[in-house]
Amino acid sequence: MKHVFVINPGAGKGKGKTVAFIEPMIRDYFSKNGGDYEIHVTTEPYEGIDFVRKYPEGEETVRFYACGGDGTLFEVVNGAYGKKNVQVAAIPLGSGNDFIRLFGTKEQLADVEAQVNGTPIQLDVIKCMDKIAINQCSMGLDAEVCAKQGTFKKIPLLSGEAAYTASLLYCFIGRMKSTFTVTIDDGEPFTQPTLFCFCGNSRWYGGGYMAAPHAMPDDGLLDFVIVKKAVSRAKLLSLTQKYKNGEHLDWPITKFVRGKKMTIHSEKPAAVNVDGECEYVTDCSFEIIEKGITFVVPSSSTYFEDVEKGIICDSKPLRR
Repeated sequence: MKHVFVINPGAGKGKGKTVAFIEPMIRDYFSKNGGDYEIHVTTEPYEGIDFVRKYPEGEETVRFYACGGDGTLFEVVNGAYGKKNVQVAAIPLGSGNDFIRLFGTKEQLADVEAQVNGTPIQLDVIKCMDKIAINQCSMGLDAEVCAKQGTFKKIPLLSGEAAYTASLLYCFIGRMKSTFTVTIDDGEPFTQPTLFCFCGNSRWYGGGYMAAPHAMPDDGLLDFVIVKKAVSRAKLLSLTQKYKNGEHLDWPITKFVRGKKMTIHSEKPAAVNVDGECEYVTDCSFEIIEKGITFVVPSSSTYFEDVEKGIICDSKPLRR
């Protein structure tokens, strides 16, 4: 097996600290244990997609390690999607690291030996236009928040979660007027003033907001959460912490459905968020691709034991 480490030097707060932290660990492991490995440090945004996509294919399995945050994982997944004999692992070095929360803590997963000795499993992914998401997609207020979050992340001392919260408060002022027509699978379309539509393959986004508290990334279903714009800004602000804790599925303004595909039409251009990558559209769809990626669960993770014990299941949230 070939081990290829894709390192984003701008992950977290950047300034090269990501490379300085992880590269010595990689070289130390392989100097002691042997193995075929390569280190690639990305040079600009989205360069990781092209690097992985153009990487030579053969009979040998290649495991790409996304060393960074959720954005780095997005790049590696989109480069790896559709390629044969390719696996994806995530070494969390970013400020949010939302996707990996289901599999363990940042400390457990930032372990090169555990990653190399990890177990590959088949996970579903989400197709949205020409992009692939492994974690989530959304459209509406939370996508507007995501689009603005990058600005707040540049402020010193604002982590992924704090930057998301600051962006949320900012967008509460002027980005709450969307009317969406939504269709889920073969159901009847419905049109309503909508706060946001969320599609979860896993549970967290925005640096720790549990939008889809029951989602499982290997069950062949997506968790759709549609929140109607039917309460005041003041009321919504008071509900923010409950939303963060995953306590929103039983709200009268929330529609929660599991399915394969959600299609959304907006009366005017609205932000769509695909694993943190945002653009403005009037129409989009979120559709499951079952077993679309091979993901590596590191040996330090308790994921398999937690699933067996029912600690991680589709009937209850996971506090991490």
